[in-house]
Amino acid sequence: MTTTATTLVSRNPADPADVVVRFTAPGPAAAAAAVGRARAAQPGWQAAGAAARSAALTAVAAGIEAGADELAALAVREVGKPIAEARAEVARAAAIWRYYAQAPYAPAGAVHETAAGAGLLLTRRRPHGVAGLITPWNFPFAIPSWKAAPALAAGNAVVLKPAPEATACAERLAGILQQALPEAVFALLPGGAAEGTALVSTADVVSFTGSTAVGRAVAARATARGVPVQAEMGGLNAAIVLPDADIAQAAAHITAAVAGYAGQKCTATSRVVAVGAALAPLREALAEALRTVPVGDPADAATVCGPLIGEQARARAEEACHGLGVLAGGSAPDGPGWYAAPVLVEKVPYGHRLLHEEVFGPVAALLPAGDLAEAVRIGNSVPYGLVTSVHTTDLDTALHGLDHLDTGMIRINAPTTGVDFHLPFGGTKSSGHGPREQGRAALEFYASSRTYTLSPAGAT
Repeated sequence: MTTTATTLVSRNPADPADVVVRFTAPGPAAAAAAVGRARAAQPGWQAAGAAARSAALTAVAAGIEAGADELAALAVREVGKPIAEARAEVARAAAIWRYYAQAPYAPAGAVHETAAGAGLLLTRRRPHGVAGLITPWNFPFAIPSWKAAPALAAGNAVVLKPAPEATACAERLAGILQQALPEAVFALLPGGAAEGTALVSTADVVSFTGSTAVGRAVAARATARGVPVQAEMGGLNAAIVLPDADIAQAAAHITAAVAGYAGQKCTATSRVVAVGAALAPLREALAEALRTVPVGDPADAATVCGPLIGEQARARAEEACHGLGVLAGGSAPDGPGWYAAPVLVEKVPYGHRLLHEEVFGPVAALLPAGDLAEAVRIGNSVPYGLVTSVHTTDLDTALHGLDHLDTGMIRINAPTTGVDFHLPFGGTKSSGHGPREQGRAALEFYASSRTYTLSPAGAT
């Protein structure tokens, strides 16, 4: 039986005629082979000890820093990330590797007293083996880093399957890792769905970031095999603005979270809930701010909203606004790129897709609420539960939000976007499955806890 080779293409979203990389998908057998090589190399990596693993992760950070300008420019070209955000992402990726470079020295367990008699009781974390990582295109350096760094720090080997749209970025990052790590401890698996499915079917622990439909399939396949799995699957995030809030600050934060990187972040704001008297001034401030967002060439330092990743993504964003009252919308530049201007709509019917489906574009709905309780109900009314921002100067109101919102992250007087990589990251409901990413939580996920009983010889 013969199979047809699949050719995948990654294009510059600001100039689709510019092909960044074209390659033939290696097929499912390549995933099994990569996992096999990694599994053979993993015991040596684990046995190398804390100092060796720490030094290798530090070397990765240094390699990222040394190539920072090149990496940022590549993110601009391949995934259309505005240059200011691209530089910030590369810096964050390096910081992630430095943070986890200290993890191998952290305690790997604890010593406990026995319930009775002589001996010791110990707990100890041990790596799973081979971590299969499936990552999206929108953060081509940071997301692979916050998955791979803790997995490697814990003693696992890693096989990374990036989104096809970010293949060139992944290849450049892989080159840095492979230079710093022993052979076969890290492998890059370019490809599409077939390679991703094969990786989930063979790895010893799986971490996925992407769409809800694919994430659920990944979680089901990994769970059926009995291997640990986490899946981060997006959001439909709300910003709640109270009448006592600093309206100008709230509008600035929300505008950045709606329009930054063309809304192509799982933490982007897609619903703005204005409580009571906040509606009129917030409506005016947001409309003005969104009309003046710089939209254009991601290589321009002034650009905030660059192109969407593809023609289908742009069509999806435009279709989401069809038939709705557009309160504010800028103009997209003429030219070949997949651009869409930021849009704020109002008077959205409850059943409309904007209020139930993630668009992944620079589109947000303005929704009124009579009081805080109604605002919280609106915030909680969607299938997702990733992040909510609450804008207020009243501590009691902020605490009410913390107690009643059912999202994995709650940000007070801050945009929904933005991640602190040393703290747990993840959501509830359809936003996430399994343990949290980042921080110490990631180290727990990439290792299993063993309990040891040490009793003296001859003890009864």
